[in-house]
Formats: sequence, structure tokens, C-alpha cells
Amino acid sequence: MFLFRPDRSRRAFRAAAALLASGSFLLAGCQNSGFPQYPENYREFAYVTGGVSNTVTVLDLVYLRRDRVLQVGRNPTGLAVNPAKNEVYAVNSGSNSVTVIDATTNQVVSTIGVRQRPYFIAVAPDGKRAYVPNSGSNTVSVIDLDARRQIAVAATGEGPGVARVSPDNRTLIVTNQHAGSVSVYSINETGTPPLTLRDAFPGCAGATDIAILPDSSKAFVACSGSHQVMAIWLGAAPDSWRGKQDPALQHDQMLTMLDVGRTPTHIALKPDGGEVFSTNFDSDSISEMSAWTNEVLGTYVIGSKPSRAVISRDDSTMCVTNFGADSVSLYSIDDGRLVAAVRTGSRPDALAFSADEHLLLVADAGSSDVSVIRMQSKDGPSLVTMLPAGDHPNDLVVKSFHTKLTLRH
Repeated sequence: MFLFRPDRSRRAFRAAAALLASGSFLLAGCQNSGFPQYPENYREFAYVTGGVSNTVTVLDLVYLRRDRVLQVGRNPTGLAVNPAKNEVYAVNSGSNSVTVIDATTNQVVSTIGVRQRPYFIAVAPDGKRAYVPNSGSNTVSVIDLDARRQIAVAATGEGPGVARVSPDNRTLIVTNQHAGSVSVYSINETGTPPLTLRDAFPGCAGATDIAILPDSSKAFVACSGSHQVMAIWLGAAPDSWRGKQDPALQHDQMLTMLDVGRTPTHIALKPDGGEVFSTNFDSDSISEMSAWTNEVLGTYVIGSKPSRAVISRDDSTMCVTNFGADSVSLYSIDDGRLVAAVRTGSRPDALAFSADEHLLLVADAGSSDVSVIRMQSKDGPSLVTMLPAGDHPNDLVVKSFHTKLTLRH
């Protein structure tokens, strides 16, 4: 989570988690009833940063077991997956670097230097570039992922934390947590400089997470130092359908400040782009906002200290980690109600679905493990196992792919 460091003192819980994890090897040794059947060349892994152990733990999601532990730089924080090739990137906040992991071999293949205290990494939709906000130098690094090197640095506001690339690969947005502002850049894919500051919007106290609509028309930013979410119109390209409708639409605009619960930490976007949700850490609630009308549709109690959320591809279910209750809440978006809660390890935070959404993975920051929750069963969602992760796991991503089949003689 962006703002809080968990208590890591629960040794007894760690021991129990280790026993559960060792049992998962037995569980994975056979084909479990009702679990998906994968082709022989299918691979799927989860990658988890261990912020204190300086590791990335690789979990095999086909066999539900720990695959290996990779040593990376100091204090790894954010993770990102390359959508175009089998690479995963870990940001090392204490080493001012980014570790490149080859997902095919699950080996560290390169380390890229950036500026001071990087925290997060955003990868472009085409997989060619990455953007790393450097909170200690008030800059954002531009990385050429093919050449595996930093190619440019652009100035930001004070304390940049999170970056997002628009789906059309035209705009980069960076939140400046200490300055309470949002920086908007134009991306130049072929020319120089690769980033040009287009606009900046103040008034977003403790700016943290960002969600950009699928059509790249708007961004919603969590102002975690207050109880608001900032809605921003993203200027359209002059030759786009949006830009041709009205020249005024070619300019970025701050649309409104939406009142939500206290300390919004994360923004979850429905895949269809119709609504966005904020997790309101200090109000034990979530807020639903219309992405079309820029209105708050409602705020609902969800659980103790909700920190992050993820929404299913069919737009029906949102899963929310309750940092203060050691559980995950399942919220039915269509019905507007809480339908289930599943116990996890201590201080659940980052979470992600497996590729087919059969499993929900939750990084438990307080017990140094990952809770594996089965989403589809006759008895409803349930905890399957807990797999060991590095000390203080703080981010988690999933990568799936098919390998080339080899002919057997």
C-alpha cells in the first residue's frame, strides 16, 4: 500500500503459514477436482516483491507452489509486467534501480539504473518503454526496454509516486504525493524529448493512485491526504474523433473534485470503463463513481482499512483487501452489496487475479505470505493455501504464456 507500513511481528502466524504452504506441495502434486486443466506448454507465475528481504518470490500458479526466490536490489517495491514479451520488472527503491526478470527462465537478466528512490513502474501498452517516478529526485525516468537503459529524465512535482500510461500510448500521468499535484505529459514515441510536460493540476492532497479510462479520455486520481478523487479530462489528439468534435476537447482540464470517504488509497476501474471505485482506508468504505457523469453514486461500508481492489473482467465482482481485518471482501457490483468475506494472512494489501480469474492472489504484508483464494467452487470463494513470500511483500503481478512445444521421439 502507498501510505502505511505493516507490523511484521506475528511470528506465530508465519509458522502456521509455512505449514500451510508446505501442505500446498502435496495439494499441487495431484490434479485437484474442479481446478482448470492446462496444456503441457502453459506457464503462469506470480511475482511478489519482498521489501525487507530484497527478493522477488516466484510462485508457480499451475502447480500452486513456490518456484524460486530471486535476489534483487534493496527494498524492492513496485512490479510491472511487459504485455508484449515475457519480462517482469521490479523497482528497487533502496538501490535506485530496476531489475529485469526473464519470465521464461525466471532469472534476473539485467539491472537498469534510474534516479533516487524509485517506487513504481509503468510499462507502455506496446512494451517498448517504461516510466519510473523517482521520489527522491522529483523526476521520472524513461527506460528503453529493448536496449535496457534509461534514455531520458523529466522533472515532476515534489515526491512523485505513481505513474500510468494511457491505453492509446499518448499520455503519461504522474502523481506527486508531497506536492499534492498531478503532472500530465505528452509521449513522443520516436522523437526527442520522449516526454513533454503538457499540464499540471494542483489541489490533490497526497496524490497517489491513478486510473485511466479505456478510451484514454479521462483520468481519476486518489487524493489520499483528503477525502476526494480528482477527475481530469485528457486532451485529445487533433486528428482523433474526440479532437475533431470540438477543439476545446484537445486541451487537458480538471473537471471536478469528487467527495468520497477519508484517505482514498486506490482506484479500481471497471473493465468496461463505466464506473470507478476508491478504497477509503480511514472510512472502512468504498465509493462508486460514474466515469461518464463524474458523480459519486454511493459510498458503502466494506471492511476494516480497505487498501486495494481489483474488478473481474465481466464487471460483476470487486475484491477488496481489508488491511485491518485480515480478510478480502467480495462485493457484487450489479447487486450493490457485500456477498462474501474470505480470511487471509496478516495485513492483506496487493492483490491480483490469475489469468483465467479462477484464483485470487493476495499479498499478506504482515505475515510474509500470499493467500491463494479459489473463486469458483460450489461452496463459494475459499482459501486454498498460503504460499511463502519474502519479508514484507508489498506488490504482486501475474504473467502467463505458452512455451514452444518440443517434439518427442
